[in-house]
Amino acid sequence: MKKAFACILLLVFAMTALCACKGGTKKPEENMKGGAVVVGITQDLDSLDPHKAVAAGTREVLYNIFEGLVKPDKDGNLVPAVAASYDISADGTKYTFVLREGVKFHNGETVTADDVVYSLNRVAGRLETSDPEVQVVPAFSVISDITASKDADGKDVITVTLASPNTELIGYFTCNIIPKNYADQASKPIGTGPFKFESYKPMVGLVMVRNDDYYGTKAHLAKVTFSISESTDAAFLQLQAGNIDIFPYLTVDQAEQLKDQFKIEVGDMSLVQGLFLNNAEKPFDDVRVRKAMNYAVDKKEVLQMLNGGYGTAIGSGVYASFGLYYDKTLEEAYPHDEAKAKALLAEAGYPDGFTFTVKVPSNYVYHVQTAEVLANQLKKVGITMKIELIEWATWISDVYKGHKHVSTIVGLDSQLAPSDILKYYIGGSAKNFMNYTSDTFDAKYKEAMATADTQKKVELYHELQKCLSDDAASVFLQSPSLMVAVNKKLDGYTFYPVYVQDMSTVYFKE
Repeated sequence: MKKAFACILLLVFAMTALCACKGGTKKPEENMKGGAVVVGITQDLDSLDPHKAVAAGTREVLYNIFEGLVKPDKDGNLVPAVAASYDISADGTKYTFVLREGVKFHNGETVTADDVVYSLNRVAGRLETSDPEVQVVPAFSVISDITASKDADGKDVITVTLASPNTELIGYFTCNIIPKNYADQASKPIGTGPFKFESYKPMVGLVMVRNDDYYGTKAHLAKVTFSISESTDAAFLQLQAGNIDIFPYLTVDQAEQLKDQFKIEVGDMSLVQGLFLNNAEKPFDDVRVRKAMNYAVDKKEVLQMLNGGYGTAIGSGVYASFGLYYDKTLEEAYPHDEAKAKALLAEAGYPDGFTFTVKVPSNYVYHVQTAEVLANQLKKVGITMKIELIEWATWISDVYKGHKHVSTIVGLDSQLAPSDILKYYIGGSAKNFMNYTSDTFDAKYKEAMATADTQKKVELYHELQKCLSDDAASVFLQSPSLMVAVNKKLDGYTFYPVYVQDMSTVYFKE
């Protein structure tokens, strides 16, 4: 069943690195061990407790410190991590994990079955005393029991029993394993990853050092600092001054300016970037207006102006790297057509257009630049889009959690399961900041989660994407390219099918 399921979850990820030079012909282990690097990031971390982190920008950092029972490799496969192996029952109702022996937390304590059961129950919302700040995994609501036992060889076994079949759940067991009896996770995080926490100062940065007790391939670097800049422009100045070794959010213009000083690596950001519309607020409560927005936007121009043509223009809420689950036909669902946009606006009662405000997190220059391009495009059909720049913390509280917005531009990431990237559109969900509602979508989503038939699952996910497209739930723009500046002395930077910055593979060439 495991091989069959691997086929189900194996996403055909197009994560090609397009850099002009890939330095170093020696194997990493033949190169210099140790050294320290500085990675630039443009937002503060919203929590050091991995179960409380909301922002993708936080999770990309904590990826180096924490691990789950499984973790993704660069090709999109889910491979054993804290677990040594796993098995999924033929009917999709039981997941069995044999724990890896001798895995240690960063405080030197050995990971136990109790720690794993606690961690899973915590993110599933199954603890007797729950913490409201913990980001409960909605998909885990199907869990009816989590038990620990010993196999014939005396190894610890974790069995997760489901109330109904779900063959996608393995993608959620990347959730981080933490110590059961440890109260300082939010200030001094302890995980099992290749790096361990050393220090953190808000709006300054996080420092981590190599975990020499790591059970797997040890990191090459001795120390990594994630340095927080207030903006991409500020980080760019630090790059030019030589104070940052790696920076993963370059614009095309910045990449051009840095190409002689740094290697420029290009891959897929594995995000759905969109102009997300609040379906419960006027004028976007009218599907004709939402469709007009889609026809008014020229996605190819967005790609060309912001990415130099890199990236993929998408037509629904799933990004292109999801392989067979991605419906490529929807890319052409709303071709750029200003005349059709104007006709729909007139039909909806807006012959002269209208004015609305888009809230954009100011620390993401890419989203800010996207807003500027879209504002010019929408003006051509009579729509005035006012851009309101807000701090990331405000975006989380007001837009994501409070749904207090008419529209926003942001990128959505996900676990390695198509249900995870589509969870934002479930009716009544707290994560549904677009306030999208569709009984058809909700019913098909439940059916897709329950079926164990691969082909049926693919068909249902295509139908779900078509629901979002037909309803013009938002303006789905692109799966953006990721341009990364890397110090020419470094090699091993790796792109993943999830939004992470894996520093364990990076090393100095000489």
